[in-house]
Amino acid sequence: MNAQRTQLPDGRWHFQHGPIDIIIGASGTADAMAMAHADAWQRFTGILDELVQELPVLRRPVGDECPMHGAIARRMWQACRPFNAAFITPMAAVAGAVAQELVSCYERDGVSRAWINNGGDIALHLAPGQSLRIGLYADLANLDLQELQSGIGTDGQFEVFSAMPVRGIATSGWRGRSFSLGIADSVTVLARTAAQADAAATVIANAVNLIDARIQRRPACELTDDTDLGALPVTVAVARLEPELVRQALSAGLTRAQELRGAGLIWSAALVCQNQLATTGGAWLPTAASRLLHKQPGMVFA
Repeated sequence: MNAQRTQLPDGRWHFQHGPIDIIIGASGTADAMAMAHADAWQRFTGILDELVQELPVLRRPVGDECPMHGAIARRMWQACRPFNAAFITPMAAVAGAVAQELVSCYERDGVSRAWINNGGDIALHLAPGQSLRIGLYADLANLDLQELQSGIGTDGQFEVFSAMPVRGIATSGWRGRSFSLGIADSVTVLARTAAQADAAATVIANAVNLIDARIQRRPACELTDDTDLGALPVTVAVARLEPELVRQALSAGLTRAQELRGAGLIWSAALVCQNQLATTGGAWLPTAASRLLHKQPGMVFA
């Protein structure tokens, strides 16, 4: 199937090619946005083939030397390199790296802001003085299909300003479209780039974990034959756990998030598991926590 694009009624663009599914929004002068959209489409049409050419190497664990050739593949490897003490492949950053590649088409005079949403992993362009408000939906399992008809009621919102060192947002968890080793419903990370946010969200979500017989896991290779995780056991179901056990798992994930924050690898993170929230602070409180905790009070870690 060839790459396809559709302009949505509100002016945003939908780009799709195989597994890559992207929504693009931008604001600025008409001429600048037209040129940016054209450049983004031209770049997008070759991305999937470019990644497929290096896919066997992209599915290997990250080592000490980068074997990649393409710009996006190298960005994926670089985003995952800080985490290669444990098992990680460049595929942990693929969605963010693709979004980051496309947002560069909008970094030009006349475009005041742009956002590339690749399945929930988002790359931003913000000209000086600009900002963008992001919605957080913490647990897809609780998504009411009726809400989709009238617009999703987010669990919280936060605003990213141009002066902040944040141009990437990514979310990972066991309920998402990718596998996770942990039990977090969602881990949302703000970082300097979308690729860095994507890799870090994966690592932190894996760390929200504990050993309990009620957590069901299966080798990733039994669930799909094209996984980069091999026989690693990934989470497929999590029973309702006692609140103290949930706090224990969140505390483990928060410790990892704080380590990454101290190392300058992320700016902020919000971790959600079974209606409890842990956060590194920063942009998240009080707005992102308010609705989630109003629905069912949990614990907030600062």
